[in-house]
Amino acid sequence: MLGVNPYIAFKGTCREAIEFYKAALDAEVLFVHTVGESPMADMGPAQNIMHCTIKVGDSTVMMCDDLDPRPGPEGSNISLAIGLNDPERARVLFDRLSAGGTILMPLGKTYWAEAFGMLADRFGVKWMINCEAPK
Repeated sequence: MLGVNPYIAFKGTCREAIEFYKAALDAEVLFVHTVGESPMADMGPAQNIMHCTIKVGDSTVMMCDDLDPRPGPEGSNISLAIGLNDPERARVLFDRLSAGGTILMPLGKTYWAEAFGMLADRFGVKWMINCEAPK
């Protein structure tokens, strides 16, 4: 397992949040990719952030503009993202975490990952499982 990072989904304000965290936390932007730069360009406004990683001290925080425009309960925009490089391990962890919970996006191949899926576990904690494509 590569690790666990917080992942924040904003309702169209991710770019503003990036600038805020850069100033407030001296965050360093490591990566930014817009919806328009992705194969999913039809999924939302081109300028929205598809994925961003910032570094705050020794930690990283990932964020995006949520593709779902519907408002959610306060605090529901934060997930824990698990990074892996073993598809079989990704499947095991996804199945274990989703037992008794709700699968939000089945684990499957995407343009950026060998396997990616989202779920809410039986305690309501949202998780993202991301397995890098083999190099």
